[in-house]
Amino acid sequence: MNLANFGMDSVTLAGPLESKLRACRAAGFSQIMLWARDLVEHPAGPEEAVQLVRRSGLRVTGIQVMRDYEGLSGALHEYKLDIARHLLRLCKAVGARLLVVCSSTSAHAGGEPALVARDLAKLANSAVPLGVRIGYEALSWGRHVHAYEQAWEVVDLAAHANLGLVLDSFHMLAREADMEGLEEIPADKIALVQLSDFMWRDLGSAQERIETAGHLRVFPGEGSHSAELSGMLRQLDRGGYRGDYSLEVVNDDYLQLAPEIVCGRALSAAKWITDQVLRRSLQVRGYRGRTL
Repeated sequence: MNLANFGMDSVTLAGPLESKLRACRAAGFSQIMLWARDLVEHPAGPEEAVQLVRRSGLRVTGIQVMRDYEGLSGALHEYKLDIARHLLRLCKAVGARLLVVCSSTSAHAGGEPALVARDLAKLANSAVPLGVRIGYEALSWGRHVHAYEQAWEVVDLAAHANLGLVLDSFHMLAREADMEGLEEIPADKIALVQLSDFMWRDLGSAQERIETAGHLRVFPGEGSHSAELSGMLRQLDRGGYRGDYSLEVVNDDYLQLAPEIVCGRALSAAKWITDQVLRRSLQVRGYRGRTL
């Protein structure tokens, strides 16, 4: 594992799209996770935003996020499917090979595994012609699917080659997940691993999880769950996962700092993972603006 395995999430950084791309590139990252609003809210329009991303030289890890998609019926299902197809076209335009779908929080959604699996397979099938993969993530406050084991159950049940599992360390730590269960998941069915931590041990209620997730995450190595996070990373490494790791750190404090400073903290997190957790050397060739 080296720096090429790691990417920033644009939600971690303050400022316009241009400054986010520039800071990531200057720090030595080669990829960035974008949110659809990064593109559609750009002052010069989404087409210019797409060109900015392509000129940056950064690979787009994926696009976030399709919410409350699965388990619906009738007109509501068709509406959400139409929205998802628009996001898939946005993925194709910017060269993103992954659309992240998070587990539903909707009171209108059914939670039967077969129903969820069917809807995910339907979306995965729609994504095939565009060269985009669907990644399904369990929110720790999801209405029916709130643990990675449940998300894996429906991904496995869907049995679609274009559908994979997204693992998010925050949601796993918030639910005190058993990391040993990761050994049951084939590495090629993991579409992405999102990494972050938080500063205290207990998140008892859904509201606490929502508040912490949206405002108070920290980088790996900065939080209170380094031992559990290390176990997760080692388990994934032993299981053969060699895909992308996205540093998704939503933190109001970081949004008051220059993107260059936050990217520096991200590099320290990547070094902590490679040099201390996995005991492997981080490739430093190509770094600009900082010496580790």
